[in-house]
Amino acid sequence: MTGTVLHPRVAPRRATARATTWWGKAWVRAVDEAAYAEADLVASRALARAGRVGQIATEPGRFVAAVEDRRGLWTVEGTVPVLGAADVAALVETVAAESGRIAALLAGELPHRLVEHAEEAGVELLPYGGELGASCTCEHWVDPCVHALAVLHQLAWLVDADPFVLLQLRGLARDELLGRLHERSAAPLVEPRDSADGTVDEDEPDLQAALEAALYAARLLVDPLS
Repeated sequence: MTGTVLHPRVAPRRATARATTWWGKAWVRAVDEAAYAEADLVASRALARAGRVGQIATEPGRFVAAVEDRRGLWTVEGTVPVLGAADVAALVETVAAESGRIAALLAGELPHRLVEHAEEAGVELLPYGGELGASCTCEHWVDPCVHALAVLHQLAWLVDADPFVLLQLRGLARDELLGRLHERSAAPLVEPRDSADGTVDEDEPDLQAALEAALYAARLLVDPLS
């Protein structure tokens, strides 16, 4: 898998474990929509919470994980639609539109206004049930099967904790987003932009300052001693 990120196996969680953020809950709703029956959801949640899902590998548009149950060990491969080039460009512009958005993403937050403005630009960031595809070596006739649903539930926890997991699955990895924002902020401006009241628009300097701070924070996360 190209550009793969490996997410460690999740230890067993208590029975009440669930997504807590609004975007994590949106992912869970999509999983609920994708399920064939409520019984499948109940069984898949039990597998996910029991720690029966191995490490999850994610890349743009795809995820893979192994799931163990009483009958054996199964491999799940799933898909999420990747945004097209125009949609990715629009999403980058949406993130850049407000200086605090990239800092929020790096802090593990997905601003509601960011998603709303992306939708206004024609970019659907959060998937719906019909977009979550999956196959499993158990070859059960239901698609997605219980094992695939278990992986999707754990993906909800990953997305809940880090919205960059969602962005990567959609085709815009963290490093690519930071790189595009850096290129955008470094590009020379032809002339200052005036706002409606005649004052100079300060968004570009604000974005540059926010991006520099975000990049510095990202480096600290990688190497705290730098």
